[in-house]
Amino acid sequence: MKPSTRVFRTLLVPGAMMSLLSFSSCAERKGSQSKNMSDEKKAIQAKTDTAVFGTGCFWCTEAVFQRLEGVVKVTSGYSGGHVVNPTYEEIGTGNTGHAEACRIVFDTSKISYDDLLEVFWKTHDPTTLNRQGNDVGPQYRSVIFFLDNEQKAKAEYYKDQLNKSGAFKDPVVTAVEPYKNFYSAEAYHQNYYNNNPEQMYCRFVIMPKLEKFEKVFKEKLKH
Repeated sequence: MKPSTRVFRTLLVPGAMMSLLSFSSCAERKGSQSKNMSDEKKAIQAKTDTAVFGTGCFWCTEAVFQRLEGVVKVTSGYSGGHVVNPTYEEIGTGNTGHAEACRIVFDTSKISYDDLLEVFWKTHDPTTLNRQGNDVGPQYRSVIFFLDNEQKAKAEYYKDQLNKSGAFKDPVVTAVEPYKNFYSAEAYHQNYYNNNPEQMYCRFVIMPKLEKFEKVFKEKLKH
C-alpha cells in the first residue's frame, strides 16, 4: 500500500521536526511499575496492530506514544539483538545488538501506522548514527522494526522522501530492520515518566519534549 501523501506533507512542516529534538543523557534510572488492566482489556477488544520503534532512550518514546488517541498499550524493552532476555546492564554495554525500543499496540480504527510514523520522525533526531544527544551507542539507534512488508514499504518510502526533500540538513540514517524479537525491560522502566514525573531526567528532558509534542499533535492526543 502506498503511504499517505497527507502524512508526508505534514512531515515537512517547517520547524516542526527540529523543535522536538531534545539532547541529553539518560540519568540514573529508578522507579516502579504500575500495571494498567484497562489498557490490557482495550487491547483485547479493539482491532489492533503493533509497531516497534527505537528513538533513543525508551522513556521518552514511551511517554510520547502513550499520549496518542488510539494507542492502547506501550511497552518499553529491547529489540533487534542476539542476546536472549538481556538485562539493562547488558544493554548498556552496546554489545547485545539490541536497541532500546517500544512496542506500541494501537487501535487501527483510531490511528494508522502512517500516523505513528509521522510522530516517530518528528520526535527524535533521525540523522545521528547510534546517538541521541549525549546518549551514545547502538542501543540508542534510530530504528524501525517492521513486522510485515507493508510496514517495511511505508518506512522506506518516508525515509526516502525525507532525504529527497531536504527536510533535514543531514541525511536520515534511521535503520529499517525486520522484527525478530522483543524483550520487555525491567519493571521499573515501564510507565516511567508517569510514575516518576519529579525525577530529574523526566523534569528536564522528557517534560519539555512532551510540551512541544502536545502542541504539534494536539488533535491526535487522548482526551
